[in-house]
Amino acid sequence: MSVSLSLVIVMAALYALGVYAMLERSLTRVLIGFLLLGNGSNLLILIAMGYPGVSPFYGWGDEQSDPLPQALMLTAIVITFAVSAFLLALIYRSWQLGQADTVEDDEEDLAVRERAEATEDIMDDEEEVAEQGDEETTDFSDTGVEPITAAMLELDDRRGGE
Repeated sequence: MSVSLSLVIVMAALYALGVYAMLERSLTRVLIGFLLLGNGSNLLILIAMGYPGVSPFYGWGDEQSDPLPQALMLTAIVITFAVSAFLLALIYRSWQLGQADTVEDDEEDLAVRERAEATEDIMDDEEEVAEQGDEETTDFSDTGVEPITAAMLELDDRRGGE
């Protein structure tokens, strides 16, 4: 089976553009990104299907195509259509309520962002304190522990304190 390089490039471009479009805040762009991802998935299934132009049950020789990817492609088309219809209804309702189809941050999103920034600041402070300290401590005790020294002391104790 030889796959055309142009099909692989087009599939990769559809995936890349679809992911890029889905990362936007506009629901219309999310819909376009989802449609691009759906078409990229269909193209991926088409590439993985087998010999081009050969029906699944044509002859019994070596050149048979697998019927499962064809069924998967039909399923992918139906799922893409259903999710697209849902997103269109969501966009329409959002436009009716707010005259915009962008997703805005609410109080919960802002609170999560503030908690994440506070946690990041605490982690940065802990890293600075750890870098400034001369001895490393463990979570189990406040005394400084150096693993090589502790292993060497234990080895010396076993030998009789040489």
